[in-house]
Amino acid sequence: MDAKRSEAEQTRSLVIGGTGLVGGYIVEHLLRVDQRPFVLSRSHRSTPGVDWFHGDLEKPDSLKFPPFTTLFCTADAILLANALPRLFNPSLKRVVVFSSTSVITKQDTEVEAEREMIGRLADAERRIAAACEAHNVGWTILRPTLIYAEGRDTNITPLSRLIRRFGFMPLVGGAPGLRQPVHAEDLAIGALAAASSRAAINKFYSLPGGETLAYREMIGRIFDGLRMPRRMISVPPSLWRAGFLVARRLFPGANVAMGIRMMKDMTFDSAPATRDFGWNPRAFNPKFD
Repeated sequence: MDAKRSEAEQTRSLVIGGTGLVGGYIVEHLLRVDQRPFVLSRSHRSTPGVDWFHGDLEKPDSLKFPPFTTLFCTADAILLANALPRLFNPSLKRVVVFSSTSVITKQDTEVEAEREMIGRLADAERRIAAACEAHNVGWTILRPTLIYAEGRDTNITPLSRLIRRFGFMPLVGGAPGLRQPVHAEDLAIGALAAASSRAAINKFYSLPGGETLAYREMIGRIFDGLRMPRRMISVPPSLWRAGFLVARRLFPGANVAMGIRMMKDMTFDSAPATRDFGWNPRAFNPKFD
């Protein structure tokens, strides 16, 4: 036990985004292996076994940490790219950063704000990789697909609330587009595995969920998880566009492109991640209280 504790003390991790969906699971799993992680938060917190640091990536000059060997970032990769030069230290060996498969799937989006954001994210990925290589630090950039954690995420949970409220779900063009929803805890497990894998150094990985299913079936699984009968209405794309001003009132935060993308396949190959660090996510069977 003493040897195990000594090894954990020498292997310290900094988790940026540790109060978020995936980051929270990373902290939880680090604690399970007797690591005492450093966690950056914009608010003052106290958790047994965790060393909390108050700060903000938007103010990198104020960030000061004891030496750490691994950096996990589930927060905004764009902000990390700006702050990363302030985070390097002689002990740092690995950087694992979460980005998004949106850098691939939304390149041709008709929404200008989305195109701008994707351009900035892709640039951030390049800057993170270049900065790490300049400091001889191994990097891994993970691009998850549709992230969920029942009752907590901003992808699947809002859909469940709409279904619970209205009892049905409109699907543009029958929603045949393929999806691979991935659980946040699986992403945390994958990040920890990638950080300890030499094969994953200086590589990008897509991290899809454990099964590929049509958007329509994904929505059906949400109905099942709510223990409600599946009630889905197919809406022609032309009608969706024409009636979007009305639809937007029912679906806050939606835009025209979100509905149109229900018809588009958004799938990715998990084989490289499986080969290099044992990626093995669960199937999509959400359960809601």
